[in-house]
Amino acid sequence: MANSLSPQQIQSAERTLAAGTWTITAGAVLFSVLTVTPLVEEVTPAEWAWTAPILPLVVDAAVVIVVRLDAVVARLGGDSGRWPAVLRWMTGLMTLLLNVGNSALKGDQVGVAVHAVAPLLLIVTAEAGLAYRRAINTALERIERSRAAEAAEREQQVRADREHERQTREQREHAAREHAERLERERADREASERSAEREHAERLERERLDREADMRREQREHDNQVRRETQQREDALRREQQERAERSRLVPPVRETAGHPVREAGTAESVNTADAAVNTAVNSGSQTFTKMPESDARSYLRSFREGERTVRQLSEDTGWSIGWVSARVQEAREQQAGKAPQVEAMF
Repeated sequence: MANSLSPQQIQSAERTLAAGTWTITAGAVLFSVLTVTPLVEEVTPAEWAWTAPILPLVVDAAVVIVVRLDAVVARLGGDSGRWPAVLRWMTGLMTLLLNVGNSALKGDQVGVAVHAVAPLLLIVTAEAGLAYRRAINTALERIERSRAAEAAEREQQVRADREHERQTREQREHAAREHAERLERERADREASERSAEREHAERLERERLDREADMRREQREHDNQVRRETQQREDALRREQQERAERSRLVPPVRETAGHPVREAGTAESVNTADAAVNTAVNSGSQTFTKMPESDARSYLRSFREGERTVRQLSEDTGWSIGWVSARVQEAREQQAGKAPQVEAMF
């Protein structure tokens, strides 16, 4: 129940207790002054009669001090010890005796009872107020401890929540870092794979290029070797033909200045024509070759064939000139033939 009270309600109860205590105290003090003063005047010389109110005021001041200090000590949760209790009871008894003294001396029991009300009420109120304040202070301490425990529990829960949030945030950050690192590794692996593929592709292209160049060089060497062999064969054939022609020339009998001269000339001419035919046959055949004919001989050789008898490549191999040059000469001969035809038609 005490835990359900708010601090404002407890403070309101304390204010009510303090107001009631001071009201009773003020009333008891005033009543005590009015009651005790005549009694003191009776036992005081006439010239000192004016000092009669001092005694009740002193006693009541002690009562006020006791009530006030007890309230403060109780509020602080302390224990003032034995002497404050002695002072409290002593002032209470003095106030009681002074208030009932006049009636007791007169034998007025009713007056004793009436005048005993205010002192007894003041004594009991002081004790009850002290007990109330101690109980309130104990309750407040219990409430403070409970609230402190709740606050500590809430603070611990807050710290636990913050720790959980921190761990969750760190886990998310760690997961994000791992994801980023995994993506970076995948990207690096992909780039490395692409670079490796590009490098392998470049190496393959380079190997293919080197293989092509090696094949081209090998083909070129084979072609050069073939050309050298054919050239050597042609030169050997030409030397053989020249040797054969020289041999035939030595075998031909000398020319006589007789009537049979025409016959021998004819035989000699036939032998020469036979040798020339052998030379032409050797030239026209693909077995012999010249390194390169002179330009005039090559042109004469090209004009000796009709168009279509031999291909441009064959003519190039026979003369030793390039295919482009031979093609150009054949084209010139074709144009010349085409130009002569209209002239012949015009003559007829």
